[in-house]
Amino acid sequence: MGLQPLEFSECYLDSPWLRERIRAHEAELDRTNKFIKDLVKDGKNLIAATKNLSTAQRKFAHSLRDFKFEFIGDAETDDERCIDASLQEFSNFLRNLEEQREIMALSVNETLIKPLERFRKEQLGAVKEEKKKFDKETDKNYSNLDKHVSMSSKKKEPQLQEADVQVEQNRQHFYELSLEYVCKLQEIQERKKFEFVEPMLSFFQGIFTFYHQGYELAKDFNHYKLELQINIQNTRNRFEGTRSEVEELMRKIRKNPQEHKRASPFTMEGYLYVQEKRPAPFGSSWVKHYCMYKKEPKTFSLFPYEHRSGGKIGEGENFTIKYCLRRNTDTIDRRFCFDVEAVERPGLLVTMQAFSEEDRLLWMEVLGGKESRFLSLSRSTTRSEGGAQLDQHGFAVVKNCINAIESRGITDQGLYRVVGVSSKVQRLLSLLMDVKTGCDVDLSAAGEWEVKTITSALKQYLRSLPEPLMTYELHEQFINPAKSGSPESRVNAVHFLVYKLPEKNQEMLHLLFQHLANVSQNAKKNLMTVANLGVVFGPTLMRPQEETVAAIMDLKFQNIVVEILIENHEKIFSSPPDESVIEPSSISPRAPPRQSRRQRSKRPVAVYNLCLELDNDNNNSPKEVTPTGSLDSLSPPALTPLPTCISPPYEKNHLIADASDVLEWPTPERSLTQCPLVSWINSEPSAVSCEPTTPETPEPSADTEELSLLPPEPPLESIIGRKAKAVYPCEAEHPSELSFQVGETFENVHDSREPGWLEGTLNGRRGLIPQNYVQFL
Repeated sequence: MGLQPLEFSECYLDSPWLRERIRAHEAELDRTNKFIKDLVKDGKNLIAATKNLSTAQRKFAHSLRDFKFEFIGDAETDDERCIDASLQEFSNFLRNLEEQREIMALSVNETLIKPLERFRKEQLGAVKEEKKKFDKETDKNYSNLDKHVSMSSKKKEPQLQEADVQVEQNRQHFYELSLEYVCKLQEIQERKKFEFVEPMLSFFQGIFTFYHQGYELAKDFNHYKLELQINIQNTRNRFEGTRSEVEELMRKIRKNPQEHKRASPFTMEGYLYVQEKRPAPFGSSWVKHYCMYKKEPKTFSLFPYEHRSGGKIGEGENFTIKYCLRRNTDTIDRRFCFDVEAVERPGLLVTMQAFSEEDRLLWMEVLGGKESRFLSLSRSTTRSEGGAQLDQHGFAVVKNCINAIESRGITDQGLYRVVGVSSKVQRLLSLLMDVKTGCDVDLSAAGEWEVKTITSALKQYLRSLPEPLMTYELHEQFINPAKSGSPESRVNAVHFLVYKLPEKNQEMLHLLFQHLANVSQNAKKNLMTVANLGVVFGPTLMRPQEETVAAIMDLKFQNIVVEILIENHEKIFSSPPDESVIEPSSISPRAPPRQSRRQRSKRPVAVYNLCLELDNDNNNSPKEVTPTGSLDSLSPPALTPLPTCISPPYEKNHLIADASDVLEWPTPERSLTQCPLVSWINSEPSAVSCEPTTPETPEPSADTEELSLLPPEPPLESIIGRKAKAVYPCEAEHPSELSFQVGETFENVHDSREPGWLEGTLNGRRGLIPQNYVQFL
């Protein structure tokens, strides 16, 4: 679990737990600030101390390896996980690069140091200033509040009223400042992910330019760099969408806090001053407590808490309310007081003081006190319904818009992201939603209605439906697969859930995603990739019933669901899901991360199968194709079975090199013929040293000379191995790896020479298995 979201509605309660969460965010930013300082210092060492370059790089790599991003909510997208892991990948790259002993480029200062310093000064510095104002306003607010509640009730009424107005103004100012500070804290937590990584990415790109000896290493790193750029862009796009939603929610709460109260198990909660009686000479004292009351069991809980003393939560107390009675001012020198009696302590009255008369009446109402007035604490969560409906007219409107967009502007740059003029959009929407005129609106000809006006009207029409197309009921079920599981299981889960939607919803989604797929196919011209369309249509097609910060943080997973539907629309909408597909609720939990196999060394240790993509015998690297979707939504590629090209008994053997070396696998950039092991097989026997087992070696014949190139057979137990069972699903990322589902059994499993991986046989095919994905039987 990462950092907990800071709900705007809690700013008006200012509970101890909100303060604890705020401190957790502040501690994380302090840690980030310290990390940036260390990182900047290390980067300057790379420029200034060229003779100590190796030492500085190791320290720099160490700093990267030890830092981990914190996230808000209960899950990350695959893009965010890749960004989180990127610092580890950068660290690994530096350790390899250090072997080259090359001088770092002077451009490090521009590409790394300045952006990080600018982020620390402009972004983190701004948060520090906000914190100072927030702390100062907290002290001021509660000091004024203490003085206010201590004011004698015997003073003149005008003085009391003036004091009430002044305190209320101070409180409103404090709430405004609290809202802004909470919003800034969460924004900086999300922003730092790409603000950190982009300077790092530029720094590493500079290294490639100036390191001639690191050319091959940079080429290996290039495909990861491309993926990371996509991860960053996707995360940035989602951040922009999330930020606008958060700001909109903040505006709504600021306008009417009572209408956006957080769902709570308590009937009433908030601060009260509790009178604590002391022995006769010492009188009594008033201590501020955070109080919570459940009406059904009549359970009252209170916790002492003082904002100005470090904010430590005191030991709590619980009791059952017997009755509540208003306390008149002629019996006590304080206003807003009431007495309660606990069932557990009969005859002993506890006097409490609210912040205001309205606050007292609210407490007395829920506590069943006398002289109270009726105040409804419930709020309606029903959304206002617009005129849009999923009827025959609604389908006609959507088809009219889609036909016009595809015929006139399918290649327009920024399609669906470039918004139309608000007044024109509203006018077009009014015409389309009118049953009498909607079908007569001509959108096909270039004239009054621009394409951006039509796209904006279509999005607004879908948002105006009484319920989102993917329904409130299934919202959480659609979100869950995007947070966990393999790409294939995500597609299957979404496929299953689509057919749980009402028939009209399915028809509309089919129509819409067929259109969005056409839009994404023209991404080279309109720049609207699958990921970009996910950002646009995620909030349009999916919305939670209750608007909270936590729900908005799940916006990125809504985008992933939309991406899955665009990329797999033909499969999903052409036929119902297979009966053998499990329900989303039973999908396996998120699998643990697999050991990275991106690092390479100069020489190989072992290759257990010499037939890895032998058909790819050219030395040219494949062309890079920019993916149109994020990694979160990519479906698994079809895997080609490995051919058998080594006759027994050597097909299970390893070709042994130096035990200190690391396995070097062929990659898309490095075909098998470029692998040193294969080069050794095809050319010089001296590339691998196979020492004889006896001092005397006979003269080799033609047959024995060929066999001398083969390694000694491994021990018997390493060939027989053991059985293992898959506990997580896995999709192969390389032809040398196995794909499998939960519950499948592997034969002949034993340790691989590559750390973190096993070798095993599944359905007659041998390959690598992530060690933490299986259990031995």
